[in-house]
Amino acid sequence: MVAPSGGSAWRVERTGTSQAEQFQQSVLSATTMNTMTIWNPLRDLEEMQDRMLRSFGMGLNRRIPEGQQSLTTAEWAPTVDISEDDHEYLIKAELPEVNKDDVKVAIENGVVTLRGERKFEKEEKNKKYHRIERSYGSFLRSFSLPEDAAPDKITADFRDGVLEVHLAKCEEKTPQHIEVPVT
Repeated sequence: MVAPSGGSAWRVERTGTSQAEQFQQSVLSATTMNTMTIWNPLRDLEEMQDRMLRSFGMGLNRRIPEGQQSLTTAEWAPTVDISEDDHEYLIKAELPEVNKDDVKVAIENGVVTLRGERKFEKEEKNKKYHRIERSYGSFLRSFSLPEDAAPDKITADFRDGVLEVHLAKCEEKTPQHIEVPVT
């Protein structure tokens, strides 16, 4: 155990732990309200690269080592379910706290794109955040259309924070079988 002994000198008592461990415990106990972070000189460069890639609609899926937390918020991508039945494809995207006016759906070059933004709630002067885990900002999700999808027959509904994109299937074309004589 580490305890102050008159003045600024520290007295170390033997309790079965090494002096290095006791010093580390003393530093941690002396800074109970402050957070200690290991300095990584490349962190600022990685954060800048991530911000630039996100601004272009791309992002890196960096793997955070186990036991560590990212100091930046993750890029936000809404969860999506894609299903089909005999008549249509259905894309359901969860977009909680997103305004209908902030969501756009478009089809271009055989790709359906969901785009939008979840805005951060206004900051209150007397409120101190201890942790912010929900992601805010722009999002972009793109999906290739199946061959039997009819891009001109698409509808979208937005209710209760869920976007439903209905994409009709084309009339099934029966493959023509033409027998060609060989001469």
